Amino acid sequence: MALALYIHWPFCLAKCPYCDFNSHVRERTDITAWETALLADMRHEAQVTPGRPLSSIFFGGGTPSLMPPALVERLLREAEALWGFAPGIEITLEANPSSVEAANFAALARSGINRVSLGLQALDDKTLKFLGRLHDVSESLVALELAQAHFGRVSFDLIYARPDHTPELWEAELKRALGFGTGHLSLYQLTIEPGTRFATLVREGRLHPLDDDQAADLFTLTRELTAAAGLPAYETSNHARPGEESRHNLTYWRYQDYVGIGPGAHGRRLGAATVRHKKPENFLRSVDEQGHGIAEEKALAPADQAMEAVLMGLRLSEGIEPAALAARFGFAADDVIDPAKREFYRNLGHLAQEGDLLRVTEQGAPMLEALLAELVPDALVSA
Repeated sequence: MALALYIHWPFCLAKCPYCDFNSHVRERTDITAWETALLADMRHEAQVTPGRPLSSIFFGGGTPSLMPPALVERLLREAEALWGFAPGIEITLEANPSSVEAANFAALARSGINRVSLGLQALDDKTLKFLGRLHDVSESLVALELAQAHFGRVSFDLIYARPDHTPELWEAELKRALGFGTGHLSLYQLTIEPGTRFATLVREGRLHPLDDDQAADLFTLTRELTAAAGLPAYETSNHARPGEESRHNLTYWRYQDYVGIGPGAHGRRLGAATVRHKKPENFLRSVDEQGHGIAEEKALAPADQAMEAVLMGLRLSEGIEPAALAARFGFAADDVIDPAKREFYRNLGHLAQEGDLLRVTEQGAPMLEALLAELVPDALVSA
């Protein structure tokens, strides 16, 4: 059975005010120490999951485009030696569209990266400044052009539902984005995460998020425009031409095994959940003392696995097969989806049952989180 690998690079040049990811700003980074630690962490995971070729690798962050291309290549060569690569492996790297990082695209492509995900985030300079980004639109467009020249597959991110964001503004911005010709877009609503600078500004009354109804209107507009352009939503926030979906992220949403290395990385493999130390210095210390960066590893009960699989799978437009999931984790079909709630929301048009498949409809998509909370039976939650 194939496996996916996530590699976390925790460093950024600055902390964005909306970001709650495990990212850190440091004046200097000891690349030799990080190469040693990441390779050791990788070897530990390979010992636990031998003989399973990698179907995808994803460098996330942080800002992995700040990694020296030689380090990226070294990690890829070690991953191939440890596990082997499945035919057509997808190898993605997240990148900021600054001129400095874009200058490394050719070298990153030679190292083995074949898909890049660019953090454009917005297509006007005022918004980029509001979001704390260090690039401007002109840099973004140059980086996008370079990415399309060097990588076989390109995606980029945009953030919408910003304060005072109107349907007219978003429609113009999204149509412009769709005109760039990439096969994949990740389109996220701005959310105010605890512990971020934006959360502080909201608490102080200096930032006023868009209200839920306005955000829902922009969500619906997003689905309509991307579908019309041939990049329908295949997941709540991700849109792609058929065949251009992120195979790595599908591993998460289909609840398949993946290993995660690097500070704060999570993994799900062989029925266990792993999480690495978040603080870079603690991660390095852990690898030095234990040979890996794991802060916590625990076996997941079948009920926990079934619940996670349902919650992840219903984010996908393809939906889930409740009976197959139930059998996989040792339950009856009605134990993983509340049958009364399923029928209730199906009659409302929020769910659709097509043969063995259950999926959330376009009508139900704007209220996905509420639906998920309703559909998982109490018996599974308390099991």
